[in-house]
Amino acid sequence: VQLQASGGGLVQAGGSLRLSCAASGRTFSSSDSMGWFRQAPGKKSEFVAAISESGGTTYYEDSVKGRFTISRDNAKNTMYLQMNSLKSEDTAVYSCAVRRGSIRYTRNEYDYWGQGTEVTVSS
Repeated sequence: VQLQASGGGLVQAGGSLRLSCAASGRTFSSSDSMGWFRQAPGKKSEFVAAISESGGTTYYEDSVKGRFTISRDNAKNTMYLQMNSLKSEDTAVYSCAVRRGSIRYTRNEYDYWGQGTEVTVSS
């Protein structure tokens, strides 16, 4: 499986971005959960959001609740992260991941990873 994250860029505080994660080489199955993680400069990678196999359950890191929305379109083999009301502390490289199994928020429980897309929020 290859995952391609895109949609990052430079945005002013309060603005919005929509990240996409497209998979190739394997079709998302009804048994795959998916997630987004981010790593800010000089900091450890942290969980951002995850979505269950069916899309019916989502998890969010506390600081992004109410601002970010994770979704998936299995027909398009793509996952999204809509990010609104962006803050400078959201600046990071965002990476997407797929887990063969139920939804989790721990990085080491994911099986496939894409390269990151950089998000920079200017204040």
